[in-house]
Amino acid sequence: MRAAIYKRQPVGAFFPIILRKFALMSKSERRFRELLERHHVRKTGHRLSVLGILSSREGATSQPDLEEIMGRYINRVTLYRILKTFEEKGIIHKVVDLNGTANYALCTSDCTEHGHRDQHVHFKCQECNRLYCVDTVRIPSFKMPEGFEMDAIHLVVSGKCPKCSTDK
Repeated sequence: MRAAIYKRQPVGAFFPIILRKFALMSKSERRFRELLERHHVRKTGHRLSVLGILSSREGATSQPDLEEIMGRYINRVTLYRILKTFEEKGIIHKVVDLNGTANYALCTSDCTEHGHRDQHVHFKCQECNRLYCVDTVRIPSFKMPEGFEMDAIHLVVSGKCPKCSTDK
């Protein structure tokens, strides 16, 4: 008797359920899911959370700050693996600040797993300690001397950000 209750539904019968779930997703969550799909990365709750945090921040975010924000919901090794995967796939870029701390920010759409194309200046505020991506200031291209192979360019400028400059 029980089997009669669970009749097999045609495949199309599930579309309303899927559409409802899709409609409940925020626009940014859909964007993050599409980003992970485009880069062939599995969509997990932790990965979506990391993308959400990085996109909501005004500047680049350090791994210790991410650990503090996510708290007990993720362990350090999982977070490290997510950041490493995202960097390898061209989803985020890493910039090491003047203190040697790795900071992460979302890449531009030009970046791929074959190379980061977001050669811009980073600005470290000496007052609030934020690290900003200054996308409007590009690092000029240059040719290395023979025998040198360039992997990456990192340029960090330090000073006061606009907010800290006007606070006085």
